[in-house]
Amino acid sequence: MANQDLRNWITDIDAAGQLTRVDGAEREEEIGGIVDLHQRQMGNPAVLFDNIPGYPRGHRVLSNLLTSVPRINLALGLEADASEMDLIGYWREYMKDAPTIPPKEVNGGELLENVASGDAVDLDVIPTPKWHELDGGYYIGTGCMVVMKDPDTGWINYGAYRVQSHDKNTASVMTSKGKHGNLIMQRYHERGEPCPVAVVAGMHPALFMIAGLEIPYGKNEYDAAGGLLGQAVEVVNMPKTGLPVPANAEIAFEGFVHAGDFVDEGPFGEWTGYYAGERHPEPAIRVETLMHRDDPVLLGAIPAVPPNDDTFYRGTYRCGAVWNQLEAAGVPEIRGVWAHEAGGSRMWLTVSIKQMYGGHAKQAGLIASQCHAGAYANRWVVVVDDDIDPSNVNDVIWSMCTRFDPREDMEVLRGNWSTHLDPMVYSHDDRRNARLVIDACTPWVRKDEFPEVARSSRELDERIKAKWSDFLPPGT
Repeated sequence: MANQDLRNWITDIDAAGQLTRVDGAEREEEIGGIVDLHQRQMGNPAVLFDNIPGYPRGHRVLSNLLTSVPRINLALGLEADASEMDLIGYWREYMKDAPTIPPKEVNGGELLENVASGDAVDLDVIPTPKWHELDGGYYIGTGCMVVMKDPDTGWINYGAYRVQSHDKNTASVMTSKGKHGNLIMQRYHERGEPCPVAVVAGMHPALFMIAGLEIPYGKNEYDAAGGLLGQAVEVVNMPKTGLPVPANAEIAFEGFVHAGDFVDEGPFGEWTGYYAGERHPEPAIRVETLMHRDDPVLLGAIPAVPPNDDTFYRGTYRCGAVWNQLEAAGVPEIRGVWAHEAGGSRMWLTVSIKQMYGGHAKQAGLIASQCHAGAYANRWVVVVDDDIDPSNVNDVIWSMCTRFDPREDMEVLRGNWSTHLDPMVYSHDDRRNARLVIDACTPWVRKDEFPEVARSSRELDERIKAKWSDFLPPGT
């Protein structure tokens, strides 16, 4: 069972050697620059910033959250040293059962330690950084939950949409067309009503993880988060909108989005590794209430050139989802799936199979490229044999170099589901792309005569490890 308090998780990752503390970095350039350097290699520690110039000590920023498997494990209540495939296995089992526990409304919580309303609201009391050099402003919502309620059904939805703070009581939210938040907002405006919105900008990472996953329309993310944590999420209702937010959240604010009320937003460095366009009008949130704990911690999950904090954790979940959907489609003998972090955990999928029949590899590749979990913004699907570790890029590239025939083993798929953030999308208005499916498996018709691999057998590996473990490299 995972705990629900961000501060407890910070204590856990600190004890596991997964946290670096930085004092005195300013918010204009230095915090974002330090985070960017940490994100360039997965496995670097999370970074907790304090003593930020212009702000009281204790008003902190935490970033590089989920760029290591141990920190993801600790967020989910797993052992820190569980492996990548153990984590994918966890997600596979979680998705099969999809346990849910409804949230529990409580009367108070640490979030209520500081409450400002009306003219007293000032988003600038939070030391929100400029995360990238060329960002168009300060993004308070990156590792966030944006909470809304369907006006017809009362269904509560929360998602991870980027939120920019503009002045003391104005923010903006960018929700892509078709996303649940955008659909809910449209329904209020069609009724001639403003859309209530609550933004949570500091909470336990497991709640943020749920915000970034493809939870089906109509299913309450709080229910899913409770199932993930193994206990109900305790919530309090915001005073003006009535929207539920975690009672022990670090920072939360609420307000209303009125039809036709826009502010210029962006640009912002996005998960594909590029700035996402120029300044563009996005819906304005007129903030009416701001709450935060004493010594609040702002979460920053920063998109940038992959791998980055916005993509790595989602990749392990997506691997489990693609694996399950391949099996549901009847594809046998799937041995592994990896959504490579350099592709933002969307643009590159590797699928490992034990070949059972001619066409098996092509079948696996085509289905992986178009199943719901694998289709969005994909660019490459590579299918490899079961002797290849799909998470080991050297093994995968070696397989592509030695088992792939460009004459026979690739399919170009046109007109696929993508996003305006994809720099190779057909156009801003035509958000489709093309992609490749590559069969990098041993050719089926030559499987009995293909050259033997010049590598020790697994049996010899085990004998060597048993006898010579003291002399072998770490992680062998």
